[in-house]
Amino acid sequence: MHRRSRPYGVPDSSSPLPYTDTKPVGAADFYAAVNATFRFILGEQGLEGLRRYWLDLGRKYFAPVTRRWSEGGLQAVAEHWRAFFAAEPGAEVEVTRGAAEVVLEVRTCPAIAYLRAHGREIVPCFCQHCHFVSAAMGEGAGIEVRVEGGNGSCTQRFALAGHFVQPQQLEDIATAS
Repeated sequence: MHRRSRPYGVPDSSSPLPYTDTKPVGAADFYAAVNATFRFILGEQGLEGLRRYWLDLGRKYFAPVTRRWSEGGLQAVAEHWRAFFAAEPGAEVEVTRGAAEVVLEVRTCPAIAYLRAHGREIVPCFCQHCHFVSAAMGEGAGIEVRVEGGNGSCTQRFALAGHFVQPQQLEDIATAS
């Protein structure tokens, strides 16, 4: 799939992604930069500072996604994640939309796989970013997320607010190594 070329920063309203990209698949070396960014913020601001950063990413950078989820509900959630992982090199992810949930079965996390393959020391709380960023994305759309597993494979469940009985338990998210 080749995306239309448009000026940088001008969103393509036909894409479920909040950014434009003219290449069909992202560049995997980005994962090393993400990991290094997380490590820097963790070192400078601690775990709470890193979590604030993740929440800001979800609320601000991904605001266009939140709007789409708000308008399109679970179908828009499924479309976003299908497009997102289609552009992630090495991702093995199945996105299923049921009546009450969208479930992401991440069999191979492209970020963890890349970091391991290149001998990078992975920030131990790396996998928590999936919960914090996605939870912040969903806030304004009435969407909640629960993440279980991690460290290379996980299950992420998205549903309308109030669906989940229990809040996210961070101990359900594996430490990355």
